[in-house]
Amino acid sequence: MAVFPLIPQFLRRATRFFFPIQCAVCGGSLSDDLMPHFCTNCWSTLRPMPTARCARCDRPFVSPVATTYSPRHMCPPCTQHPPSYTRAWTLYPYTPPLQDAIRLLKYEGKVSLATPLAKLMINSLPRLEAIDLIIPVPLHHERLCQREFNQALLLADQIGRHLNISLSYSNLVRTASTPPQTSLSRKSRLKNLRHAFVVRHPAQLTNKRILLIDDVFTTGTTVNECAKALRRSGSADVFVITLARTLDQNLIPDRTQSPAPYPLFNH
Repeated sequence: MAVFPLIPQFLRRATRFFFPIQCAVCGGSLSDDLMPHFCTNCWSTLRPMPTARCARCDRPFVSPVATTYSPRHMCPPCTQHPPSYTRAWTLYPYTPPLQDAIRLLKYEGKVSLATPLAKLMINSLPRLEAIDLIIPVPLHHERLCQREFNQALLLADQIGRHLNISLSYSNLVRTASTPPQTSLSRKSRLKNLRHAFVVRHPAQLTNKRILLIDDVFTTGTTVNECAKALRRSGSADVFVITLARTLDQNLIPDRTQSPAPYPLFNH
């Protein structure tokens, strides 16, 4: 009976012997590594977010002392211009190897990464209050036709199954085909997404507490515009969870620290 747990490992080794796959980071050959496209050594360098973060948008503070005596401390932008969402959590820095994995999923169609990335999110989910509905950040139909999938929906679907919460993927829609946010300045990003999202059936969201899911948090403009549309339609609190967040260089966790305590898969 003890042989059976070794069968998947043997099959992975056999498959990769005949169909070699290289690690997307170091280029080494994969054998029985669990993570698609990444060797265990490279993937183990993934780090969680710094511990001291804004109580509203989850933006890391330069000093960990910022929240020592004030756990609910907010960053200046959230204090001066509170976002439309109630709370956001960003789980990991948008740095290699996670950055490579997200890019492979989004731009090279490596959908085999959707499951381990969703499980990475599930392993790091914060303690959530009662949620009525999960909604992924939508793509405009033109980009959806080009990509053939919405990476936020792939992640949200598995999180919804894990939490046993219903998923709504067609009510919140993106009506404007805008340039990618990564190619714009902060000021342009704000204009780029203004009124870009609408709710088709507002009555379905009345007084619903919503969990909004996306892959990457850059300035927060995208999720904030989504939250505005949801709140205008009568929803209750809107919470946000993203897999990764772009960080200033001085805030990126030290890679020489011990490996992140998050397994690749749930067993």
